[in-house]
Amino acid sequence: MTAIEPMLEQIKRGADEILIESDLVERLKSGRPLRIKAGFDPTAPDLHLGHTVLINKLRQFQDLGHEVLFLIGDFTGMIGDPTGKSATRPPLTRDEVIENARTYEQQIFKILDPEKTLVMFNSSWMGEMSAVDLIHLAARHTVARMLERDDFHKRYIDGQAIAIHEFLYPLIQGYDSVAMKADVELGGTDQKFNLLVGRELQKQYGQPPQIVLTMPILEGLDGVQKMSKSLNNYIGINEPPDEMFGKIMSISDDLMWRYFELLSFRPMSEINQLKHDVAEKGANPRDVKFQLAFEIVARFHSREEARRANDNFIKRFQQGAMPEEMPEKSLQSADGSMQISLVLKEAGLTKSTSDARRMVQQGAVKLDGERINDQALELPRGASHVIQVGKRRFARVTIT
Repeated sequence: MTAIEPMLEQIKRGADEILIESDLVERLKSGRPLRIKAGFDPTAPDLHLGHTVLINKLRQFQDLGHEVLFLIGDFTGMIGDPTGKSATRPPLTRDEVIENARTYEQQIFKILDPEKTLVMFNSSWMGEMSAVDLIHLAARHTVARMLERDDFHKRYIDGQAIAIHEFLYPLIQGYDSVAMKADVELGGTDQKFNLLVGRELQKQYGQPPQIVLTMPILEGLDGVQKMSKSLNNYIGINEPPDEMFGKIMSISDDLMWRYFELLSFRPMSEINQLKHDVAEKGANPRDVKFQLAFEIVARFHSREEARRANDNFIKRFQQGAMPEEMPEKSLQSADGSMQISLVLKEAGLTKSTSDARRMVQQGAVKLDGERINDQALELPRGASHVIQVGKRRFARVTIT
């Protein structure tokens, strides 16, 4: 095995595609620290575990001695990334972008080494670009090439509007690579087109074209759709330890292995041994999941908090104990009582009354520790109950 092969094996872990791998090998052989770029538009204040798939890969590059360029797209964030969107996104205000960017800086160093990370903002160069400069940049790409992008092509065929500024987004993201002299750019599989634009622009500006490394999109708690706050299937990295631990323990056994590969810092040899123990030696996958939950919670909080969350989970769910602290809700009844489905919705335990009825029908609702199955159950005024939905949602509800 050459000196490059262990590095390449680590870099390829969990990756979907590397373009072009032979170029990457040549640059690794040079022995110089490579400039590794990943960009994040500050479109929301909090990061979730789906975002950390890329950040984890950046950390792996740091551990191999390379320089990480963490780009906060404060300029592109005001355009709005059109990737995967069926309609034009509303742009963020400058104040929203600045506030979100500030929280990103606080969160990323729970993973990245601040001594080996250069945080950059693309407004640094885009804010200095004149209208003439922007026109010259736009002249380097054609509309036909833009329409090769799946989402643009579909919107064009379907007669849906594509605003001119949306065409600028891939160009500006690509120009970022020119300004940053990136050797490697990371992105999700949905960003491949934009990453390749950067590669092409670097060629046009006389730079060696960057290597493109795409990472898969992490599925959310449902194991089907990508992790997203809007789909409520996410694990936020700022969530309380107990909540984070419980959510990880709720994922399926199959999804657990994908989370291990993309989120854990354990060597793949250890993960493969865990897989072998479950498949061949009868090890309980739940016990392996405890190890994953502990590692993730310890990373974003502390080992002490992870141990406490571990103990609380065992006490609450394996021994049937109620949590010591839970939200308290006071709900007003207009006619002396309130139906259970409305109680669940108003207490924030379900998204809607139809969702509440479904949860009752599935036997997922407990009233003071007792499972209920009557969707028409009325709770009288003056009553106070501890209500549980699923394994993790609790509230003490009083009807007034």
